[in-house]
Amino acid sequence: MVKQAKELRKGDKISLAGQVCTLDSVEFSDIGKQGKRKARLVLITEKKEKLIIVRPEDYSFETISESS
Repeated sequence: MVKQAKELRKGDKISLAGQVCTLDSVEFSDIGKQGKRKARLVLITEKKEKLIIVRPEDYSFETISESS
């Protein structure tokens, strides 16, 4: 299932660069020069590494359902 960054919630699992990551938190910035809010995602990998990525709020992510 594909979700935009603004639709993600804590605990969602997403596929990123061939890894399955769990969303720990998401924060949104104010509208910037490009006219869009930015989403700051804190992700935890399967190896318990912390990743922080920043993407526009309408950026699409491939989510993993719990039943998979």
